Amino acid sequence: MLRSLTTAISGLQNFQGRMDVIGNNIANVNTTAFKSARVDFSDSFSQTLRRPGSGEGKSAALQVGSGVGTDAIRDVYSQGAMSRTGVLTDLAIGGEGYFVVRDTVTDSEFISRNGAFRIDETGFLVTNSGHRLQGYNTTTLNAIGDLQIDLTGMPGTSDPNATMVSWSVSNDGKIGINLSDGTSFVRGQVLLQNVRNPAALVKQGNSLYSGMESAGPLGGATPTAAPPGTSGLGKIESGTLELSNVDLANEFSSMITAQRAFQATARVISTSDEMLQELVNLKR
Repeated sequence: MLRSLTTAISGLQNFQGRMDVIGNNIANVNTTAFKSARVDFSDSFSQTLRRPGSGEGKSAALQVGSGVGTDAIRDVYSQGAMSRTGVLTDLAIGGEGYFVVRDTVTDSEFISRNGAFRIDETGFLVTNSGHRLQGYNTTTLNAIGDLQIDLTGMPGTSDPNATMVSWSVSNDGKIGINLSDGTSFVRGQVLLQNVRNPAALVKQGNSLYSGMESAGPLGGATPTAAPPGTSGLGKIESGTLELSNVDLANEFSSMITAQRAFQATARVISTSDEMLQELVNLKR
């Protein structure tokens, strides 16, 4: 009887954890590039009441399970739908890969699928939290650093007094600057990173992931981003954002299943309590 109580308690605790994950998925249904999560359960250690016998006519083992445990909470990294915004600084990745951004305060690098960038007061492409987008930041595309939209590296054949009239990001991540004298040049290139084991990534909030070194990045021990469309990476879609991959129909179905399982497990506790009460009443 006491075994059924402790087993049922483990069920209540873990089904509550599953509801927490489902609730977080639903809450982020409109979060740009959010990746939903799922809970994997596994049975707990079984108590052996009798070991299997040996020889002819050997008896089978008797084991009673002691409940359930949460084996893993895994993120689902499937591609979210693309939404056209028309905003030049909005970038989406069509396929595999992550943007690389740098925290200018701690100099730490993170990866993200959220391409909702903006241009700050100094011309750098940054996230909403101020992290700078990384890539080739020279016209020769040979140095990696913070990407900036300005006239640095303007060709000598252009009018020195020319001004920037427009800019764009191509599918291969190259940032093109168009000048008022009709000339143009490539200011830099957005680079992407990818990992072999995304389960090793750690969510840091603001759609950022850390733990890239443990997840098997491009470049190995020295993580090195690569141009879009190479090394199995997807291409850049300018003026587009990737939506959350949360499937509301699936989440509501999972929520009902978790709720019913929680109710059934709670019923085990109630029934065990009634049986204990019957034992107490036997003496009367």
